[in-house]
Amino acid sequence: MSLEGDREADPARWYTTNLVGVPAPLLASTAFNAHPQPLHIAGARECNPGLFALLQRSRDADEARAVFAHYMSLAFGLVRPSDEERGEPPPDRRRWRSSYLKLLQGWGLDSNGPSGAVLKGWVESRFGLVPSFHGAPLARFPSPAWVAYLEQKGASRYHNNSIFQQLDLLYEFCQWMLARFALLGSGTHATLWRGSTRCEEQIAAGSLRERHCTVRLNNLVSFSTTRDAAQCFGDWVLEARIPQCKLLLVPGLLNTTSLHGEAEVLAIGGDCEVEARYD
Repeated sequence: MSLEGDREADPARWYTTNLVGVPAPLLASTAFNAHPQPLHIAGARECNPGLFALLQRSRDADEARAVFAHYMSLAFGLVRPSDEERGEPPPDRRRWRSSYLKLLQGWGLDSNGPSGAVLKGWVESRFGLVPSFHGAPLARFPSPAWVAYLEQKGASRYHNNSIFQQLDLLYEFCQWMLARFALLGSGTHATLWRGSTRCEEQIAAGSLRERHCTVRLNNLVSFSTTRDAAQCFGDWVLEARIPQCKLLLVPGLLNTTSLHGEAEVLAIGGDCEVEARYD
């Protein structure tokens, strides 16, 4: 196979088109992390002006959270009606519609399960970043790992209720809340920590011996807001300054306990400069 063919077969070099107006290779770079710019998913706010008009009137974060939850419930039918409202007898047990909340709960249980595949697929679609790991390294294509990821990403059980549009609004709401109520402090970046047992496989530049290195993160990754919480997930703890425009979920964003136990943050990945410490 030619050198060009080798590159095409290497998913680490793959990117797709996106909906945020920044080329995916730039978005995945340390240069973007150092000098981020606001990101918005094309059409998400424009197609839901009522939501953001209501949010603008919110007096505090609690009211904004309630507005968002109510809007999502109405727009996507996320509240299961009672048997009487459906006009059906109690034995009816049809599967209800997929929701962003169920995906987040699924990620919290297993980021390499079907929910994680859908979330990584959303990042791939909206930000153009191809995942590098899902249960196993997503190396050369095709492979059993790639087939499993693609099957889970496209499963009909998760795509029966405009799930990507739900996630679009979740991202835009997160960005709105970070700007309006400074959930992770003011400024363009947030200092976060990530525990890992696979650091050597992720090194893109530098070395762990130097403590400062560049790691290549999956297209969607979890961070913790405290070093102590991150230590529960690996012997190596990576400290990073993550642009707030790359955050999808932060503690205090939603009226739900999903992911709160580990003070977990979901962030768009790519190359990231970190300070590594072995605990």
